[in-house]
Amino acid sequence: MRRLTRGDAPALAAAYTENRKHLEPWEPVRPESFFTAAGQADRIEGLLRQCADGTAVPWVFEAQGDQIVGAITLSGITRGPFCSSYLGYWVAADQQNRGLATAAVERVCLLARDSVGLHRIEASTLIGNTGSQRVLRKCGFEPIGLAPKYLHINGRWQDCRLFQRVLHDHAPGL
Repeated sequence: MRRLTRGDAPALAAAYTENRKHLEPWEPVRPESFFTAAGQADRIEGLLRQCADGTAVPWVFEAQGDQIVGAITLSGITRGPFCSSYLGYWVAADQQNRGLATAAVERVCLLARDSVGLHRIEASTLIGNTGSQRVLRKCGFEPIGLAPKYLHINGRWQDCRLFQRVLHDHAPGL
């Protein structure tokens, strides 16, 4: 796992293209440009701007050389009394059930606490995404509720299970 860079656009486009059908049930409908290097370059620029603003931290997973096989992002980072963010991640179809997501989520939680200074992380999964729910539970996330029609995924509003992990109980640095 390493931080996302501008140079990742071609490899990320290739990874999304290769995993398009695998990810389709769990992601928003994507325009064709999303699956191109130029589309990923634009997306990366936006993520890096958010990173510079302190509202997101994006990473990618690599296998053999520079092949990207997944990504994980803290987004919507909010400071002050909330001191929280959202977590999103995906893993390539051929890398499933190897512990990659679990290791990455655990590492990001530690980074969020120790480097980013967050109090908690929230994650949501579609009701039927038991694999991601299992990863979150293994990493100490607790279910906090059901959100009807929470995300527009795969062309329709879908219900989600919400999870959180409290990272520490220190007062926020206001």
